[in-house]
Amino acid sequence: MSIKLRLTVLSFLQFFIWGAWLITIGAYWFQTKQWSGAQFGAIFSTMGIASIFMPSLMGIVADKWINAEKLYGVLHICGAITLCTIPLVTDPGVFFWVILLNMIFYMPTLSLSIAVSYSALKTQGLDVVKDYPPIRVWGTIGFIAAMWAVTFLGFEKSANQFYVAAGAALLLGVYAFTLPACPPPSKGASSRSLVDALGLKSFALLRDRKLATFFAFALLLGAALQLTNAYGDTFLHDFDKIPAYRDTLSVQHPAFIMSISQISETLFILAIPFFLRRFGIKQVMLFSMVAWVLRFGLLAFSNPGGGLWMIILSCIVYGMAFDFFNISGSLFVETQTQPSIRASAQGLFMMMTNGFGAVLGSSISGLVIQNYFTDAAGNKDWHGIWLAFAAYALVIAVLFVFIFKHKHEEQVVENEYSEPAVAA
Repeated sequence: MSIKLRLTVLSFLQFFIWGAWLITIGAYWFQTKQWSGAQFGAIFSTMGIASIFMPSLMGIVADKWINAEKLYGVLHICGAITLCTIPLVTDPGVFFWVILLNMIFYMPTLSLSIAVSYSALKTQGLDVVKDYPPIRVWGTIGFIAAMWAVTFLGFEKSANQFYVAAGAALLLGVYAFTLPACPPPSKGASSRSLVDALGLKSFALLRDRKLATFFAFALLLGAALQLTNAYGDTFLHDFDKIPAYRDTLSVQHPAFIMSISQISETLFILAIPFFLRRFGIKQVMLFSMVAWVLRFGLLAFSNPGGGLWMIILSCIVYGMAFDFFNISGSLFVETQTQPSIRASAQGLFMMMTNGFGAVLGSSISGLVIQNYFTDAAGNKDWHGIWLAFAAYALVIAVLFVFIFKHKHEEQVVENEYSEPAVAA
Protein backbone atom coordinates (compact mmCIF):
# COMPACT_ATOMS: atom_id res chain seq x y z
CA MET A 1 0.00 0.00 0.00
CA SER A 2 1.45 3.37 -0.99
CA ILE A 3 2.28 5.94 1.68
CA LYS A 4 -0.30 8.34 0.25
CA LEU A 5 -3.08 5.76 0.58
CA ARG A 6 -2.01 4.86 4.11
CA LEU A 7 -2.09 8.50 5.14
CA THR A 8 -5.44 8.91 3.39
CA VAL A 9 -6.93 6.24 5.67
CA LEU A 10 -5.45 8.06 8.67
CA SER A 11 -6.95 11.37 7.59
CA PHE A 12 -10.38 9.84 6.91
CA LEU A 13 -10.67 8.20 10.32
CA GLN A 14 -9.17 11.18 12.16
CA PHE A 15 -12.04 13.42 11.18
CA PHE A 16 -14.72 10.72 11.04
CA ILE A 17 -14.34 10.49 14.82
CA TRP A 18 -14.96 14.21 15.26
CA GLY A 19 -17.73 14.45 12.68
CA ALA A 20 -19.75 11.74 14.41
CA TRP A 21 -20.59 14.03 17.34
CA LEU A 22 -19.16 17.56 17.05
CA ILE A 23 -22.01 19.08 15.03
CA THR A 24 -24.81 17.03 16.59
CA ILE A 25 -23.91 17.18 20.28
CA GLY A 26 -26.03 20.34 20.55
CA ALA A 27 -29.14 18.41 19.53
CA TYR A 28 -28.30 15.70 22.07
CA TRP A 29 -27.74 18.34 24.78
CA PHE A 30 -30.79 20.55 24.14
CA GLN A 31 -33.33 18.18 22.61
CA THR A 32 -32.66 14.94 24.46
CA LYS A 33 -31.12 15.92 27.77
CA GLN A 34 -32.83 19.34 27.85
CA TRP A 35 -29.97 20.86 29.81
CA SER A 36 -29.40 24.64 29.96
CA GLY A 37 -27.80 26.73 27.24
CA ALA A 38 -25.43 28.45 29.66
CA GLN A 39 -23.81 25.11 30.51
CA PHE A 40 -23.53 24.15 26.86
CA GLY A 41 -21.00 26.91 26.24
CA ALA A 42 -18.79 25.28 28.86
CA ILE A 43 -19.04 21.94 27.04
CA PHE A 44 -17.67 23.44 23.85
CA SER A 45 -14.90 25.15 25.79
CA THR A 46 -13.47 21.73 26.70
CA MET A 47 -11.75 21.38 23.35
CA GLY A 48 -10.21 24.79 23.91
CA ILE A 49 -9.08 23.98 27.43
CA ALA A 50 -7.50 20.71 26.29
CA SER A 51 -5.85 22.42 23.31
CA ILE A 52 -4.18 25.02 25.50
CA PHE A 53 -1.72 22.48 26.87
CA MET A 54 -2.16 19.00 25.34
CA PRO A 55 -1.05 19.55 21.70
CA SER A 56 2.10 21.35 22.79
CA LEU A 57 2.79 18.85 25.58
CA MET A 58 2.28 15.82 23.33
CA GLY A 59 4.28 17.54 20.59
CA ILE A 60 7.19 17.86 23.01
CA VAL A 61 6.86 14.18 23.95
CA ALA A 62 6.86 13.19 20.26
CA ASP A 63 9.83 15.43 19.51
CA LYS A 64 11.96 14.10 22.35
CA TRP A 65 10.92 10.69 23.66
CA ILE A 66 8.24 8.65 21.87
CA ASN A 67 7.55 7.84 18.21
CA ALA A 68 4.78 10.19 17.07
CA GLU A 69 2.73 7.43 15.40
CA LYS A 70 2.77 5.29 18.58
CA LEU A 71 1.78 8.20 20.81
CA TYR A 72 -0.94 9.02 18.29
CA GLY A 73 -2.31 5.47 18.49
CA VAL A 74 -2.35 5.37 22.30
CA LEU A 75 -4.24 8.66 22.49
CA HIS A 76 -6.95 7.43 20.11
CA ILE A 77 -7.42 4.18 22.03
CA CYS A 78 -7.82 6.14 25.27
CA GLY A 79 -10.26 8.44 23.49
CA ALA A 80 -12.34 5.47 22.32
CA ILE A 81 -12.71 4.24 25.90
CA THR A 82 -13.77 7.70 27.08
CA LEU A 83 -16.34 8.11 24.29
CA CYS A 84 -18.00 4.86 25.36
CA THR A 85 -18.61 6.29 28.84
CA ILE A 86 -20.32 9.52 27.67
CA PRO A 87 -23.81 7.95 27.18
CA LEU A 88 -23.71 6.78 30.80
CA VAL A 89 -23.53 10.34 32.16
CA THR A 90 -26.76 11.78 33.56
CA ASP A 91 -25.48 15.00 35.16
CA PRO A 92 -24.39 18.03 33.08
CA GLY A 93 -21.58 18.79 35.51
CA VAL A 94 -20.12 15.30 35.15
CA PHE A 95 -20.72 15.49 31.40
CA PHE A 96 -18.34 18.46 31.26
CA TRP A 97 -15.49 16.51 32.86
CA VAL A 98 -15.98 13.43 30.70
CA ILE A 99 -16.02 15.50 27.51
CA LEU A 100 -12.93 17.35 28.76
CA LEU A 101 -11.13 14.03 29.26
CA ASN A 102 -12.09 12.97 25.76
CA MET A 103 -10.77 16.23 24.39
CA ILE A 104 -7.52 15.79 26.32
CA PHE A 105 -6.99 12.60 24.34
CA TYR A 106 -8.34 13.82 20.98
CA MET A 107 -7.06 17.38 20.47
CA PRO A 108 -3.33 16.55 20.38
CA THR A 109 -4.01 13.95 17.68
CA LEU A 110 -4.93 16.76 15.25
CA SER A 111 -1.42 18.20 15.30
CA LEU A 112 0.23 14.78 15.66
CA SER A 113 -1.57 13.56 12.53
CA ILE A 114 -0.05 16.49 10.63
CA ALA A 115 3.42 15.84 12.05
CA VAL A 116 3.21 12.12 11.20
CA SER A 117 1.94 12.84 7.69
CA TYR A 118 4.56 15.49 6.94
CA SER A 119 7.32 13.24 8.25
CA ALA A 120 6.18 10.26 6.16
CA LEU A 121 5.84 12.33 3.01
CA LYS A 122 9.24 13.98 3.38
CA THR A 123 10.87 10.61 4.10
CA GLN A 124 9.57 9.49 0.70
CA GLY A 125 10.93 12.65 -0.92
CA LEU A 126 7.47 14.12 -1.58
CA ASP A 127 6.39 17.77 -1.45
CA VAL A 128 4.03 18.42 1.48
CA VAL A 129 2.38 21.43 -0.17
CA LYS A 130 1.62 19.51 -3.35
CA ASP A 131 0.91 16.07 -1.88
CA TYR A 132 -0.66 16.72 1.53
CA PRO A 133 -3.82 18.68 0.57
CA PRO A 134 -5.24 15.79 -1.56
CA ILE A 135 -4.64 13.50 1.42
CA ARG A 136 -6.22 15.96 3.86
CA VAL A 137 -9.31 16.15 1.62
CA TRP A 138 -10.17 12.65 2.82
CA GLY A 139 -10.32 13.94 6.36
CA THR A 140 -13.12 16.24 5.31
CA ILE A 141 -14.80 13.36 3.46
CA GLY A 142 -14.55 11.35 6.67
CA PHE A 143 -16.20 14.17 8.60
CA ILE A 144 -19.02 14.29 6.04
CA ALA A 145 -19.44 10.51 6.07
CA ALA A 146 -19.78 10.56 9.85
CA MET A 147 -22.35 13.37 9.79
CA TRP A 148 -24.41 11.59 7.15
CA ALA A 149 -24.22 8.28 9.01
CA VAL A 150 -25.36 9.88 12.26
CA THR A 151 -28.22 11.91 10.76
CA PHE A 152 -29.64 9.21 8.47
CA LEU A 153 -29.37 6.53 11.15
CA GLY A 154 -31.42 8.83 13.38
CA PHE A 155 -28.61 9.36 15.88
CA GLU A 156 -28.56 13.21 15.92
CA LYS A 157 -30.39 13.31 19.24
CA SER A 158 -29.14 9.93 20.42
CA ALA A 159 -26.20 8.80 22.53
CA ASN A 160 -25.37 6.34 19.73
CA GLN A 161 -23.39 9.08 18.00
CA PHE A 162 -20.71 8.64 20.68
CA TYR A 163 -20.52 4.87 20.10
CA VAL A 164 -20.02 5.51 16.37
CA ALA A 165 -17.14 7.86 17.20
CA ALA A 166 -15.67 5.36 19.70
CA GLY A 167 -15.60 2.57 17.12
CA ALA A 168 -13.70 4.74 14.65
CA ALA A 169 -11.28 5.92 17.35
CA LEU A 170 -10.44 2.36 18.38
CA LEU A 171 -9.88 1.35 14.75
CA LEU A 172 -7.58 4.32 14.12
CA GLY A 173 -5.72 3.74 17.37
CA VAL A 174 -4.80 0.21 16.33
CA TYR A 175 -4.10 1.24 12.73
CA ALA A 176 -1.65 3.94 13.89
CA PHE A 177 0.83 1.28 15.03
CA THR A 178 1.15 0.08 11.41
CA LEU A 179 2.19 3.52 10.11
CA PRO A 180 5.79 4.37 9.10
CA ALA A 181 8.03 5.08 12.07
CA CYS A 182 8.25 8.73 13.06
CA PRO A 183 11.00 8.69 15.70
CA PRO A 184 11.72 11.68 17.96
CA PRO A 185 14.08 13.93 15.96
CA SER A 186 15.58 15.34 19.17
CA LYS A 187 16.03 12.04 21.02
CA GLY A 188 19.54 11.66 22.35
CA ALA A 189 20.50 15.21 21.45
CA SER A 190 22.47 17.07 24.09
CA SER A 191 20.48 19.96 25.56
CA ARG A 192 22.36 23.19 25.95
CA SER A 193 19.69 24.98 27.96
CA LEU A 194 16.71 24.38 30.22
CA VAL A 195 14.42 25.35 27.34
CA ASP A 196 15.95 22.63 25.16
CA ALA A 197 15.82 20.09 27.99
CA LEU A 198 12.10 20.65 28.56
CA GLY A 199 11.31 20.64 24.85
CA LEU A 200 9.99 24.18 24.89
CA LYS A 201 12.06 25.42 21.98
CA SER A 202 8.98 25.89 19.78
CA PHE A 203 7.80 28.69 22.08
CA ALA A 204 10.89 30.65 21.03
CA LEU A 205 9.04 31.15 17.74
CA LEU A 206 6.94 33.75 19.55
CA ARG A 207 10.00 35.98 19.78
CA ASP A 208 9.75 36.50 16.03
CA ARG A 209 7.37 39.42 15.50
CA LYS A 210 5.86 38.05 12.29
CA LEU A 211 5.20 34.62 13.80
CA ALA A 212 3.90 36.10 17.07
CA THR A 213 1.45 38.21 15.06
CA PHE A 214 0.46 35.18 12.99
CA PHE A 215 -0.28 33.14 16.12
CA ALA A 216 -2.27 36.01 17.64
CA PHE A 217 -4.58 36.15 14.63
CA ALA A 218 -4.72 32.35 14.62
CA LEU A 219 -6.16 32.64 18.12
CA LEU A 220 -8.79 35.16 17.02
CA LEU A 221 -9.81 33.11 13.99
CA GLY A 222 -9.93 29.99 16.14
CA ALA A 223 -12.64 31.72 18.16
CA ALA A 224 -14.69 32.28 14.99
CA LEU A 225 -14.43 28.61 14.04
CA GLN A 226 -16.03 27.44 17.27
CA LEU A 227 -19.07 29.66 16.77
CA THR A 228 -20.53 27.68 13.88
CA ASN A 229 -19.42 24.35 15.34
CA ALA A 230 -21.31 25.12 18.53
CA TYR A 231 -24.44 26.79 17.17
CA GLY A 232 -24.96 25.85 13.51
CA ASP A 233 -26.91 22.63 14.12
CA THR A 234 -28.85 24.17 17.02
CA PHE A 235 -29.76 27.18 14.85
CA LEU A 236 -31.52 24.92 12.33
CA HIS A 237 -33.15 22.78 14.99
CA ASP A 238 -34.73 25.94 16.46
CA PHE A 239 -36.84 26.38 13.30
CA ASP A 240 -38.75 23.31 14.47
CA LYS A 241 -40.77 25.75 16.60
CA ILE A 242 -42.15 27.37 13.44
CA PRO A 243 -44.84 25.20 11.74
CA ALA A 244 -43.97 26.48 8.24
CA TYR A 245 -40.41 25.11 8.52
CA ARG A 246 -40.92 22.08 10.76
CA ASP A 247 -41.03 19.46 8.00
CA THR A 248 -38.28 20.88 5.78
CA LEU A 249 -35.11 18.88 5.10
CA SER A 250 -33.00 21.51 6.85
CA VAL A 251 -34.90 21.12 10.11
CA GLN A 252 -35.38 17.35 9.97
CA HIS A 253 -31.73 16.64 9.07
CA PRO A 254 -29.64 19.72 9.97
CA ALA A 255 -26.40 17.74 9.95
CA PHE A 256 -26.99 16.84 6.30
CA ILE A 257 -27.38 20.49 5.31
CA MET A 258 -24.41 21.58 7.41
CA SER A 259 -22.31 18.87 5.75
CA ILE A 260 -22.30 21.03 2.63
CA SER A 261 -19.68 23.03 4.51
CA GLN A 262 -17.41 20.00 4.58
CA ILE A 263 -18.11 19.19 0.92
CA SER A 264 -16.97 22.72 0.12
CA GLU A 265 -13.82 22.08 2.15
CA THR A 266 -12.79 19.29 -0.21
CA LEU A 267 -12.71 21.73 -3.13
CA PHE A 268 -10.88 24.51 -1.34
CA ILE A 269 -8.29 22.15 0.14
CA LEU A 270 -7.25 21.16 -3.37
CA ALA A 271 -6.97 24.85 -4.29
CA ILE A 272 -4.59 25.68 -1.43
CA PRO A 273 -1.28 24.98 -3.26
CA PHE A 274 -2.29 27.33 -6.10
CA PHE A 275 -3.50 30.11 -3.80
CA LEU A 276 -0.44 29.91 -1.53
CA ARG A 277 1.97 30.09 -4.44
CA ARG A 278 -0.01 32.78 -6.24
CA PHE A 279 -1.04 35.03 -3.36
CA GLY A 280 0.98 34.06 -0.26
CA ILE A 281 -0.08 33.36 3.30
CA LYS A 282 -1.26 36.90 4.11
CA GLN A 283 -3.72 37.13 1.24
CA VAL A 284 -4.91 33.56 1.76
CA MET A 285 -5.65 34.22 5.44
CA LEU A 286 -7.38 37.47 4.53
CA PHE A 287 -9.59 35.53 2.11
CA SER A 288 -10.44 33.28 5.05
CA MET A 289 -11.48 36.21 7.23
CA VAL A 290 -13.69 37.74 4.55
CA ALA A 291 -15.28 34.31 4.08
CA TRP A 292 -16.10 34.22 7.80
CA VAL A 293 -17.88 37.57 7.48
CA LEU A 294 -19.95 36.19 4.60
CA ARG A 295 -20.60 32.93 6.44
CA PHE A 296 -22.13 34.66 9.47
CA GLY A 297 -23.83 37.40 7.47
CA LEU A 298 -25.65 34.95 5.23
CA LEU A 299 -26.86 32.91 8.19
CA ALA A 300 -28.25 36.07 9.78
CA PHE A 301 -30.75 36.56 6.94
CA SER A 302 -31.44 32.90 6.12
CA ASN A 303 -34.25 30.46 6.85
CA PRO A 304 -35.11 26.88 5.79
CA GLY A 305 -37.74 28.14 3.33
CA GLY A 306 -37.13 30.94 0.83
CA GLY A 307 -33.82 31.70 2.52
CA LEU A 308 -32.43 28.19 2.13
CA TRP A 309 -30.11 29.37 -0.64
CA MET A 310 -28.37 31.63 1.86
CA ILE A 311 -27.79 28.71 4.22
CA ILE A 312 -26.32 26.70 1.34
CA LEU A 313 -24.15 29.60 0.18
CA SER A 314 -22.90 30.15 3.74
CA CYS A 315 -21.90 26.49 3.81
CA ILE A 316 -20.00 26.88 0.54
CA VAL A 317 -17.98 29.88 1.73
CA TYR A 318 -17.23 27.97 4.94
CA GLY A 319 -14.87 25.80 2.91
CA MET A 320 -12.69 28.80 2.16
CA ALA A 321 -13.07 30.20 5.68
CA PHE A 322 -11.87 26.98 7.31
CA ASP A 323 -9.27 25.64 4.87
CA PHE A 324 -7.53 28.90 4.02
CA PHE A 325 -6.92 29.36 7.72
CA ASN A 326 -6.35 25.90 9.22
CA ILE A 327 -4.59 24.01 6.43
CA SER A 328 -2.63 26.96 5.05
CA GLY A 329 -1.70 27.98 8.58
CA SER A 330 -0.22 24.56 9.37
CA LEU A 331 1.77 24.63 6.12
CA PHE A 332 3.06 28.12 6.97
CA VAL A 333 4.18 26.94 10.40
CA GLU A 334 5.93 23.98 8.75
CA THR A 335 7.97 26.33 6.53
CA GLN A 336 9.04 28.47 9.46
CA THR A 337 10.32 25.76 11.81
CA GLN A 338 13.19 23.32 12.11
CA PRO A 339 12.47 19.59 11.71
CA SER A 340 13.58 19.02 15.33
CA ILE A 341 10.55 20.93 16.64
CA ARG A 342 8.04 20.00 13.92
CA ALA A 343 5.50 18.27 16.19
CA SER A 344 5.70 20.82 19.01
CA ALA A 345 5.44 23.75 16.57
CA GLN A 346 2.25 22.26 15.12
CA GLY A 347 1.10 21.78 18.70
CA LEU A 348 1.70 25.46 19.37
CA PHE A 349 -0.42 26.39 16.35
CA MET A 350 -3.15 24.05 17.58
CA MET A 351 -2.92 25.57 21.05
CA MET A 352 -3.59 29.03 19.66
CA THR A 353 -6.48 28.01 17.38
CA ASN A 354 -8.32 25.18 19.11
CA GLY A 355 -6.96 26.11 22.53
CA PHE A 356 -7.07 29.75 23.50
CA GLY A 357 -9.18 30.54 20.44
CA ALA A 358 -11.81 27.93 21.25
CA VAL A 359 -12.02 28.97 24.90
CA LEU A 360 -12.36 32.61 23.89
CA GLY A 361 -15.01 31.87 21.27
CA SER A 362 -17.14 29.44 23.25
CA SER A 363 -17.03 31.17 26.63
CA ILE A 364 -17.53 34.75 25.49
CA SER A 365 -20.12 33.85 22.85
CA GLY A 366 -22.06 31.81 25.39
CA LEU A 367 -22.24 34.74 27.79
CA VAL A 368 -23.10 37.25 25.06
CA ILE A 369 -25.86 35.06 23.62
CA GLN A 370 -27.32 34.31 27.03
CA ASN A 371 -27.29 37.95 28.22
CA TYR A 372 -28.08 39.88 25.05
CA PHE A 373 -29.74 37.57 22.53
CA THR A 374 -31.94 35.26 24.64
CA ASP A 375 -35.36 36.28 25.95
CA ALA A 376 -37.02 35.26 29.21
CA ALA A 377 -38.61 32.23 27.56
CA GLY A 378 -35.22 30.99 26.33
CA ASN A 379 -35.76 31.91 22.66
CA LYS A 380 -32.66 33.08 20.81
CA ASP A 381 -32.42 36.06 18.44
CA TRP A 382 -30.43 34.26 15.75
CA HIS A 383 -30.47 37.25 13.40
CA GLY A 384 -28.70 39.38 15.99
CA ILE A 385 -26.36 36.55 17.00
CA TRP A 386 -25.05 35.95 13.48
CA LEU A 387 -24.71 39.67 12.75
CA ALA A 388 -22.64 40.09 15.91
CA PHE A 389 -20.38 37.25 14.81
CA ALA A 390 -20.06 38.80 11.33
CA ALA A 391 -19.01 42.12 12.86
CA TYR A 392 -16.37 40.32 14.93
CA ALA A 393 -14.87 38.66 11.85
CA LEU A 394 -14.89 41.96 9.95
CA VAL A 395 -12.94 43.74 12.68
CA ILE A 396 -10.33 40.97 12.67
CA ALA A 397 -9.96 41.23 8.88
CA VAL A 398 -9.40 45.00 8.99
CA LEU A 399 -6.83 44.71 11.78
CA PHE A 400 -5.04 41.90 9.95
CA VAL A 401 -4.50 44.00 6.83
CA PHE A 402 -2.59 46.65 8.77
CA ILE A 403 -0.83 44.59 11.44
CA PHE A 404 0.43 41.38 9.83
CA LYS A 405 3.53 42.05 7.75
CA HIS A 406 4.57 39.41 5.26
CA LYS A 407 6.01 40.04 1.80
CA HIS A 408 5.00 37.50 -0.81
CA GLU A 409 7.15 36.97 -3.90
CA GLU A 410 5.61 34.55 -6.37
CA GLN A 411 8.86 33.75 -8.11
CA VAL A 412 10.44 32.30 -4.93
CA VAL A 413 7.38 30.81 -3.34
CA GLU A 414 8.10 27.36 -4.79
CA ASN A 415 11.13 27.12 -2.53
CA GLU A 416 9.37 28.82 0.37
CA TYR A 417 6.63 26.22 0.50
CA SER A 418 8.67 23.19 -0.46
CA GLU A 419 11.45 23.07 2.13
CA PRO A 420 11.13 24.16 5.77
CA ALA A 421 13.11 27.22 6.64
CA VAL A 422 15.30 27.31 9.71
CA ALA A 423 13.72 29.54 12.32
CA ALA A 424 15.91 32.33 13.57
